[in-house]
Formats: sequence, C-alpha cells, structure tokens
Amino acid sequence: MRPPLGLDRGCEPAGPGGLGLSGIVLWDVDTQVDFMLPDGKLYVPGAEETAPAMRRLVEAAREAGLIHVASADDHELTDPEISEDADYRNTYPPHCLRGTRGAEKIPETEQADPLPLSLVPYPPGLVPDLVTGHREILLLKKNFNVFTNPNTDPLLEALDPDEIVVFGVATDVCNDAAIRGFLLRGRKVRFVEDAARGLDEERVAAATGAWREAGVAFTTADELLASLA
Repeated sequence: MRPPLGLDRGCEPAGPGGLGLSGIVLWDVDTQVDFMLPDGKLYVPGAEETAPAMRRLVEAAREAGLIHVASADDHELTDPEISEDADYRNTYPPHCLRGTRGAEKIPETEQADPLPLSLVPYPPGLVPDLVTGHREILLLKKNFNVFTNPNTDPLLEALDPDEIVVFGVATDVCNDAAIRGFLLRGRKVRFVEDAARGLDEERVAAATGAWREAGVAFTTADELLASLA
C-alpha cells in the first residue's frame, strides 16, 4: 500500500505498476457545460460555484502525475435516456448532444490530450497496454451510469487504484451511479464535497448517507490538496 494519496513523484504516470495504476485516480464526473453553467441544458444548481475547487484538483493531479479519468455524456437525440417527457430518474431532456457546446468540458477541468474510450468495446486484455502512457482518459457514455460503457470495468481493472477520488455532477445521479459501482467492485472511494453539486436535496441526502454507511470517505479540496503536499 502506498502512503496517503499514493504519491511518488518520481514514478511514471502510467503503465503497469506505475503511478496511477496502483495509487490514486482522480475521477471527474461529467463536468460539462450543459451541467455546470447556468445557461446549460440540464444545469445543476450551484454547479458553477464548484469550478474553482475543481480546477485546483485537476491542476494538482497534473502536477503530481496522477491519472485523471473523466466521464462525459455523449448524447444523440435517439438515445433512450433522452426524452421530451423526462422523469428525471431514468430519462432526461436533451443535453450534452454530440458536437454542441453543451457537451464540452468546462475550462477548469479540460483535459489536454485524453485517450477517449467510446462505447465500442476493446478486448479487456488489450486495455492495460492501451492506457499505458496516458495520464488523461475520457470515458464517453450515453447513460448516467458510467459502467454502461463496456470499457469502464476493464479500465478500472487495468488502473487498479488504491483509492478513487470522485468529484463532479450530479451528486444524486451520475456521481451516485459511479460511486455505487466502485463500491460494488470493492474499491476505496473518497468524495470531494465542495467540488460537487446535486439536483435534488432529498436524493443527495439519501445517496451520501448510503455512501457513508458503505465506507466512503468525505473530504474537501483543501484537505485533499494538503495531503498531496
């Protein structure tokens, strides 16, 4: 087991046995314009207030050489999740449509040169070599649950982190699906509270309460950055 935050500044950022594959992974959930900004198609109230904390996390990960995995909605109007009569549980109004501004990541969390993993599945045995040399990885998805991308599980197995640090939006939807998925797979999770926002306060309380019971650690950007230092 590595020391807190699994940081060894002398290591390479990727590759079997290297930093990020056995240490800490920063997991960035859907920090896209349509969710993060007030003029977005599916704006999460207050999300823009978290952008400075998000920027600090991403910059610190870059400086430390930590793996930065980001998920991102990549929708088309024909996707099952998209509906003009949305129930806001399984279906949502059009958002993050491919090729639109709303699908772009906000500048604070933008990745410089990510390896994109679409819904086209790679043979799981090829994924470790595929991600070698890539510090930034972008998981595209058409559902709020990142594990609907068939490459998510092989990626997680290839990275094999000691801990996954999660931030992004929305706490009660995409964050919840990701964290429950990590817990189901026996992963240790830390959630950055001031770098996340939710859609519904009651659902946020239910989700975070369930996470706490399952052993998720809660932190702030300041606390996390102090650990990195």
